[in-house]
Amino acid sequence: MARIKELAPMTPWVYDLVLWTMSILVDLFFREVHPRGSWRIPRRGPVMFVAAPHANQFVDPLILMRVVRTEAHRRFSILTAAKSMKRKFIGACARAVGCIPVARALDDAKKASGRIYLPDPQNDPTLVRGVNTKFDQEAQVGGLLVLPTVKGSGAASAEIKEIVGPEEIRLKKEFKGPDALSQLTGRTDSNDEGKLPDESQSEVSTGFEGSPYKTAPHVDQTKVYDAVFDRLDHGGCVCIFPEGGSHDRTELLPLKAGVAIMALGSLAANPDSGLKIIPCGMNYFHAHKFRSRAVIEFGPPLEVPRELVDMYRNGERREATRQLLEMVYNSLVAVTVTSPDYDTLMLIQAVRRLYNPTGKKLPLPMVVELNRRLVAGYTRYKDDPRIINLKKSVNEYNKQLWLLGVRDHQVEYAKFSVPKVVFTLIYRVGKLAVLSIGTLPGLILFAPVFIASKIISIRKSREALAASTVKLQGRDVLATWKLLVAMALAPTLYAFYTTLLTYWTYRNRIQGYVPDWVSLWMVVLFGFVLFPAITFAALRIGEVGMDILKSLKPLVLSLNPTSANTLIKLREKRTQLSAEVTDVINTLGPEMFPDFDHVRIVADPFRDGHILEPESPRTPKSPSTHSKSYLDGVYPFPSRRNQTAGASIGGGSSAHGHLPRNESFGNLANFGLFATRPPSRSRSRSNSQSGAAAGFKGFSAITSKESLDEVSQKIRGAMQERGKERSRRRSVEGGWEFADSGAVTPGSDEGKKEV
Repeated sequence: MARIKELAPMTPWVYDLVLWTMSILVDLFFREVHPRGSWRIPRRGPVMFVAAPHANQFVDPLILMRVVRTEAHRRFSILTAAKSMKRKFIGACARAVGCIPVARALDDAKKASGRIYLPDPQNDPTLVRGVNTKFDQEAQVGGLLVLPTVKGSGAASAEIKEIVGPEEIRLKKEFKGPDALSQLTGRTDSNDEGKLPDESQSEVSTGFEGSPYKTAPHVDQTKVYDAVFDRLDHGGCVCIFPEGGSHDRTELLPLKAGVAIMALGSLAANPDSGLKIIPCGMNYFHAHKFRSRAVIEFGPPLEVPRELVDMYRNGERREATRQLLEMVYNSLVAVTVTSPDYDTLMLIQAVRRLYNPTGKKLPLPMVVELNRRLVAGYTRYKDDPRIINLKKSVNEYNKQLWLLGVRDHQVEYAKFSVPKVVFTLIYRVGKLAVLSIGTLPGLILFAPVFIASKIISIRKSREALAASTVKLQGRDVLATWKLLVAMALAPTLYAFYTTLLTYWTYRNRIQGYVPDWVSLWMVVLFGFVLFPAITFAALRIGEVGMDILKSLKPLVLSLNPTSANTLIKLREKRTQLSAEVTDVINTLGPEMFPDFDHVRIVADPFRDGHILEPESPRTPKSPSTHSKSYLDGVYPFPSRRNQTAGASIGGGSSAHGHLPRNESFGNLANFGLFATRPPSRSRSRSNSQSGAAAGFKGFSAITSKESLDEVSQKIRGAMQERGKERSRRRSVEGGWEFADSGAVTPGSDEGKKEV
């Protein structure tokens, strides 16, 4: 069968060129992008990548494209909103990488005439009547009625089944939720399920005039489905963000049915294609902030059961779609960290840090995994009196940290002696002064871009929030617009500076310092190299300087007699809280996770009645130390020379008071300006062993061919990672070293930031 004309054909070399160009920005914006479980991606055959949560608008697909291309050597087409494709720059890049445009009804929603209400919400909730409305002119069957946005819950919408007249309409399904019922009846006495009391006499509140509304047209997605089916039939890959749009919530939004329809439709037409669905968890540590971190986790391939495909082919499409959508949702929950609200997420982050008082470090993927388990445990035991009391104590501890203006890992400074605090403070101020010399030139030159990106991103965030029905603060667009503004203004600014430098050379040879044999075109080339290099050095060196600057406040507080006493009490409270948290987790953990002791992520520091002494960052591990880590249940990870701290759940300083690694000059050896390869690239390219390690249980039995195949695949993936690790070590060892290559100490406070 002849292949249909693609909506947006993909050219491999153009795809790679665009991705390489944009990846430079990713390396600058993110401190670390860490893939986990990338060995699960099939190297051939049709694949649907299903990614969530969609917390970073256009940055999400860019990061996922890069990780999949680097780890699995595959390219995919992204389903992108048609509204975004209409933007000049975004649309051009999207078409270049073969994105498939998808029209969304809500993007075309328009304010309609009159007001609407429910005349009989109890007995006939799908009947909607209007006052001075023009349903016959402004609405259409298959379109949507959209209610105004309600803060915290978005805007409700319902599909139109029948237009009875200009002031009466019939919906396919009733509006859901108490907010929608309140908007359409004026009543506030409905229950959580959106139902009025049975004894209610008046269905509509007295004096209620109806609710304003919008109408959205019906959208025909036939061409989109055909394009997806064609790409999958030819063994290609597609990527979809099934939540339907970006958002800044702490939980997953309800998934759209399109992802299930595409998978079932493709398999119904070609049952033997071998289509796999790969869930992708987009886990960020402050997604919108500069120099933040991310963990991209890939779950086990999801194969669509044959019975669901048969149901779909036999006309039971709704039920087949529902079941597959539930499977996809559960697979995404397994690779993401979700919580019901922001306060719960902050509580989980605090508990995660308190659970490891020994200062042992975990790779970023293990931090995400620990967050996920803590959320699951809290959701199950949140009504337990022990959890309620612990929650109260942790919240009080967090409040005290906020009042003092210090981070959790900085509480350790309270045990320093006064002479040591003074010496450390003077030493760090001196280093900060030295680093400022390398930072200030680039900071001044690049200041217009920083200011413009800040202002424009905030303005775009407000616009996105006003136009959205699901966003809470509009933070999901901040990183995108910061990158877009930088891409537009930085080259212009460099060209302006180069022009000034060339003109200065032309007028007086820069006060006579430039010899006559240096031509103007050489000055132009020099300018286009010099100014980006200055900016890049300022960003990298300034990153270390900011870490040191953040560490000064607790040292100053330690010298103040009043605050020092408070800091000491806070440290004592932290030790007590840590013991309580560990005790509760060790008690409830085995009840929820039967393999709790086999796959323990963090060693129990209070086992056998004593706290294990953290390893000195100046002393290399001995063989016995490695053996002990196995016995305690801590999975050993290959150490890397000059590796910066990823993210720790322990304190920011070692038990012996050493400066965290990325607060020292030794960290400069990790920066692309001073090393043989950029650190974010070396870290981004895989450390999948951290994801594989937690997948094995102690003495697991291989009882089937599927189990043997799975183990074999993991072993092959681990061997590939070991090969990559050896290559990275050889590469890094060729760079300049500014410090010893001993054990890695806990990271800076950025490493403690929450997912």
